Amino acid sequence: MAKFMVLYRSPVSAEEQLSSATPEQAQAGMDAWNAWGAKAGDALVDFGSPVSHADVVGAGGSSSGEDHIGGFSVLEADSVDSLRPLLDDHPHLMLEGATIEILEYLPTPGM
Repeated sequence: MAKFMVLYRSPVSAEEQLSSATPEQAQAGMDAWNAWGAKAGDALVDFGSPVSHADVVGAGGSSSGEDHIGGFSVLEADSVDSLRPLLDDHPHLMLEGATIEILEYLPTPGM
């Protein structure tokens, strides 16, 4: 089984999404995420979490990231093709302009 990190990207930061939601909207969102988690079943290794705005560190110092990674999950599947159906109708995609990136873990040499 291969392991995949799934990144949730959107034009709006997770902080902004969380702070602007009413309690009813927040509950409806969590209900949708929990339903997706149930659909994913054993493939869901780590439900993940929303994440704060990124600080980008490079050789020249650090800066605030402009790209919004709203959160992540970790899943296992035989292949990226077998993983894709688990992301159909994913609640993150209800946000306008939202995308999901699938990154397969690669073996680490010497480990």
